[in-house]
Amino acid sequence: MKTNLKFPLTMLTGISIGLIGGYAIQAQQVKAPPGYIIAEIEKDPSKPDDPVAMKKYVEEIPKTLSAFGAQTFVASPSNKVQTLEGDAPKGTMVVIAFDSVERARGWYYSPAYEAIKPLRENIRKSRLLLVEGVSHP
Repeated sequence: MKTNLKFPLTMLTGISIGLIGGYAIQAQQVKAPPGYIIAEIEKDPSKPDDPVAMKKYVEEIPKTLSAFGAQTFVASPSNKVQTLEGDAPKGTMVVIAFDSVERARGWYYSPAYEAIKPLRENIRKSRLLLVEGVSHP
């Protein structure tokens, strides 16, 4: 190969390797999509009402969430929710944000939450959803 072509080819190869490396580093830095637990919790006429148990559940929840870096965005009774489409909620709406779906799932199945979950399950009807959010660079 001619000497005058070696330098441009070497430069082009170096630039290509640099670009590929940059894209690889950027791909590693992209955050995982956030995860959200969305809950609707309502009184269940077929279950006994136990305000003491519910109060304890509400007091213990923040302790279980803190280890997972979660943040509660919404905790609102149904009379504070405006239904735009579909059926109105019958209970309290709760939205809890996590850094990722894995952390949200980890919280839900954690020993700390498993220990207090029966307080809610024994006296309330609940629907909990795990939703993957949209990741932002």
